[in-house]
Amino acid sequence: MKKTISFLSLFLISIITFAQQTYMFESENLTLKTEANGTLDLLWNTFNGKYRYFIKTEDNTLIELKNTKGDNKKYKEEYKQVLSDLTLMDASKTKLTTYSLKNFINQYNAAKDVNYVVNDDTAKLKLRLSVFGGLTNNPFVKNPNFISNKDNETVPFFGAELEVAANKPSRHSGFLNMRYSTSSDDFDYAAFQLALGYRFKIINTSKFSIYAQTKFATLTSSKTNSTIQDPNDASNVIIIENSGTSFDVPFIFGIGTDVKLGNGYLTFVYDSLFALLIDNEDQFPLDFALGYKFNL
Repeated sequence: MKKTISFLSLFLISIITFAQQTYMFESENLTLKTEANGTLDLLWNTFNGKYRYFIKTEDNTLIELKNTKGDNKKYKEEYKQVLSDLTLMDASKTKLTTYSLKNFINQYNAAKDVNYVVNDDTAKLKLRLSVFGGLTNNPFVKNPNFISNKDNETVPFFGAELEVAANKPSRHSGFLNMRYSTSSDDFDYAAFQLALGYRFKIINTSKFSIYAQTKFATLTSSKTNSTIQDPNDASNVIIIENSGTSFDVPFIFGIGTDVKLGNGYLTFVYDSLFALLIDNEDQFPLDFALGYKFNL
């Protein structure tokens, strides 16, 4: 066990030593991190809370990128001229930040060496569009005809969804979901709903994922028809039509899975298992959707 700990300690120390090296610069001993490594190296670190950036050339010359203030209290932006002189590239739009300097040096190194690998660890967003259809018994909606849905009769629905996630492997994603649910003779309720939601992938691989999700905000436009008997004529039925739009923060929870199929994913979602801020109408929730998700 002690040998294993010692080996891991040496391994971690070697990684840290490789990532950070000590350089002599104008009588200073500076420990600097390597951000880009090529024809020109970009080095940096923080000292007393301030960022300092350096360029190391092929002959191991170290040049600091400075941005000092003049007598008029305006920044001189000396680093832009240094970058232009070293690369013969326009550096006028380059900022003295790790992200901006890294992009500039990466562009130069890639132009000088066709085999240069750009190490871009910036998180980017990816979009997925899905279309789906399914069945629901509208577990959170009261039947306008006051008929209990004891048989858990379902109605069809269909819709589309836009999912946003990090380009790197991530367990988190957000989505905008829109769906239209149809009505039936026994449950004359139809609705169009927009929902904002969040997913957490419990299992996340390149082939499939299993996730929990919640719809935390919904905008619902609905139409219901209810029937009553005419008090003056028992044989006559009066139909009352109600329509409206409501915004809710229901936190509706569900589970789902994505399975790799072709260039996209086959999706299955069991939604509306329960909600935190709206009541179930005394019926077992049935809300299943099957669809296909495309990478955009």
